[in-house]
Amino acid sequence: MKSPLICIVGPTAVGKTEIAIQLAQHLDAEIVSLDSRQIYREMDIGTAKPTPDQRGAVPHHLIDCVDVDQPFSVAEYQRLADVAITEIWERGKRTMAVGGAGLYFRGLIDGLFDGPGADAEIRSKLQREAEEHGNVALHEQLRRCDPETADRVHPNNRVKVIRALEVYELTGKPISALQQQWKRNKPRYPFRAFGLNMPREMLYRRIEDRVEEMVEAGLIAEVKGLLDQGYPRSCVAMQSFGYKELIEYLDGKRTLDEGIALLKQNTRRFAKRQLTWFCNDLRIEWLDISQFSSIDRIVDNLLAKNSV
Repeated sequence: MKSPLICIVGPTAVGKTEIAIQLAQHLDAEIVSLDSRQIYREMDIGTAKPTPDQRGAVPHHLIDCVDVDQPFSVAEYQRLADVAITEIWERGKRTMAVGGAGLYFRGLIDGLFDGPGADAEIRSKLQREAEEHGNVALHEQLRRCDPETADRVHPNNRVKVIRALEVYELTGKPISALQQQWKRNKPRYPFRAFGLNMPREMLYRRIEDRVEEMVEAGLIAEVKGLLDQGYPRSCVAMQSFGYKELIEYLDGKRTLDEGIALLKQNTRRFAKRQLTWFCNDLRIEWLDISQFSSIDRIVDNLLAKNSV
């Protein structure tokens, strides 16, 4: 029997990367990313990708997979992750899945839920509505028919908002209701999942510090470089937090201070949605890492938990 997949999940900026790398070194494991933005090439600073040194210390997979304007689905993620996990196991090593993308986690562990296929006409109609009335108006439409999904999908994530509305229009059921199929599925892999968390005020301070560090590290130049290459402002990756706010600054729609403040706010909101998603999965064992004096102590605790 294959060794269980060890999953490390939790909100952005909680410290998953550093802890997972040290744990992976103890377990002789390789890491499969559970991050929906680190898949994009050239989006390094704003997605907080592991550094070259970190990726040299422990092999990482599903990072830098596609170009910024290339569509990428949960089904494609699942396919690539399955390949990576199989290859890691064939090398006789353990596998860790690390990140904060709840949908990728569920797709990897529980598979894809049985929902309707894409409808080009409905998608085009919803896309036109978004262009005419804005993302917030489309998101409010989602909130009226599926408040649960609206709570965990940001208004700027137009692809997910449109997909949820499309499913509702095709089936008359919220996508959140269809996703309940996951609870009936047998996991695709043997796994143990550990969630990292800390008091909300501490997490928010870490988020704000990280944003400042990203700006100092050259995030504005990274965003400008992507625009200069001709990547459209409307593509999914460029509409994500960390990019959309600074595009608006570069376009003269807000000051730099306003852009940074909005980025901090949007990142805090994203972390809250991540926690909402993961806390609904009772299979995840949570660890308040603020209770430990060092990463070494956190890793020791994870190693000791149920003989990981």
